Parts: sequence; structure tokens; C-alpha cells
Amino acid sequence: MTELLSPTLGGAVAGLGVAMPMGAMSVLLLQEALRHRRTAIAAAAGIATVDLAYAALATALGPWVASHISPIEPWVRLTSAVILLTIAGHGLTKAKPASPALEAAGPGQSPGAEPTPRPRPGKAFARYVGLTALNPTTALYFAALTTAQGATLRTGAAGAAFLFGVGAASLLWQQSLVALGALAGTRISDTTRVWTFRLGYGLVAAYALKIAFPLPTLG
Repeated sequence: MTELLSPTLGGAVAGLGVAMPMGAMSVLLLQEALRHRRTAIAAAAGIATVDLAYAALATALGPWVASHISPIEPWVRLTSAVILLTIAGHGLTKAKPASPALEAAGPGQSPGAEPTPRPRPGKAFARYVGLTALNPTTALYFAALTTAQGATLRTGAAGAAFLFGVGAASLLWQQSLVALGALAGTRISDTTRVWTFRLGYGLVAAYALKIAFPLPTLG
């Protein structure tokens, strides 16, 4: 069991890295929780499902890609690290207070939006699956991560442990947002939102540095 602890923890960190930054989907999820907790729980499950699906696809292909490029494996790791650092850097540039228009909007509403009928949980799940799947950054993130770690995820048990960590961490974070939104009764503070960006993308940057070393040599 101890040999599965590392990929499980790695998956958990990867799942939190992609889930924690509070972008548009997190704001929508919080607003969903303010309107109705049951639909928000289903929506959170939809977001985590897409994270897990992208991770599963990348995990299935990553080891195969890595096994066919072993002569240049250090350079692949470095390229993947650069991609992850770019994602982290781009995300951190967005870690700033919300616009005045968003601050002026009432709880659970977008600026200028009219109250909408409460959706059913099944429809909320499907809606959030579709919205999350449209984000190419999630797919790119897991593709870079799993290709760089191809050797460690080559066995079925290690890959399954990694996916378990990803799915559990993502779902736990999304459901925590639901609980926060349902209990708070108001939108999450601007300061908290900024710090979740910094923490989430900080994890991405840390993971990038971890897989980059040892650096490739020209000799």
C-alpha cells in the first residue's frame, strides 16, 4: 500500500492545483449554492467529473507517450514544466480584485442579470459538465503533468491511485465551495478569492519545478 501513497498524494495535489484557483466556474458554483444547495452539490460533482475525465485521458496516454520518447525524456519533462509554469503565471496574473460591476451585483446574480428559475440537480450537473469541458487549460494541465510523470504512472495501480487522488481532491474542494456558499449567504470575499488563486496556481508552479529537475544536459 505504501507504494501507492505517493501517486495518490500526487494526484491530490494535482487535483487541488486545477480546482483551487477561483475562476469563472468557482464563482458560478458559489452563486449556485446561494440559490439552492442541492443543485450546487450536483454542479460541483459535474466539475469534479470533468477534472477526473481529463486526468484519466491524460493518464492513459501519458505513460505511452513517455515510453516512446525515453531518449529525450529530460527535455519532455522540462517542456512540460514550462507549460505548467506558463499556466501558473497566467493564472496568477488574474489574481486581482473583482470588477466593480461584479461587486455591485446582488448575491447569486451576474451584473444586469435577472433571477432565473431554479434548475433541477440533473440539469445542473449536465450544465456544469459542459461548461467545465470547454476549458482547454484543464486538459493541457493534465496532459503536461502526466506525460512528464509517465514512468511513475506506468502501472495500472499507480495510475488508479493518481486518479483517485485527483477525483477526491477536486470533489472535496468543489463541495467545500458549495458549503461555503450555502452557509455564508453572501459571495466569497475579494481577498479570499485572490488568495485561492495564489494558493492554487502556487501548487501548479511547485509541481512544475518538481518535475523539471534534474535538468537535462547538453552533453
